Amino acid sequence: MKIQIEFNPAHVKEYRLIGYENRLLAEEDFNNDKIDAGDIGAGHQVTALYEIMPAQTSGWLPERRYPANRAVQTQSDFGGEMAQVKLRYKLPGQTKSRLIERQIAAGGLQKAAAPSGDMAFAVAVAAFGQKLRGDKYLGDYNFDNIRKLSGNGGDFWRQEFRKLSDLAQNQS
Repeated sequence: MKIQIEFNPAHVKEYRLIGYENRLLAEEDFNNDKIDAGDIGAGHQVTALYEIMPAQTSGWLPERRYPANRAVQTQSDFGGEMAQVKLRYKLPGQTKSRLIERQIAAGGLQKAAAPSGDMAFAVAVAAFGQKLRGDKYLGDYNFDNIRKLSGNGGDFWRQEFRKLSDLAQNQS
């Protein structure tokens, strides 16, 4: 299975994939059925998290001098699309992939709320990994922030995550 996301520069100035650095493909390899990506078994799920900077914000990168190095603002915003997601997959035993394409509306950017529930837990786990790696974009986000984001639920995974987070905080 392969996933490709193209962000519309009319709405997204900068973006970065959190994690999966070892799974990145060259853009031209997405349509090449001879190059495999990840395997996902029946009934399994994968979550990919992107951090995005809306077009009107300052972002992480400095302004570019030359126009070719900047996002091009077009007259059309493609009907209010923030991004296009492409998913390419092969059925078991087949060599030719199938393609699914969907657009994501930009309207969600303005209405986006802080993550909650399972999404907050997934973001906390990602932030924990970033913290352990010393990710410069995490800024002053600390283990206490990560713990609060993970929630107070009593399920096994959250309890184990809190223990792991406490252990890491005590070692830092």
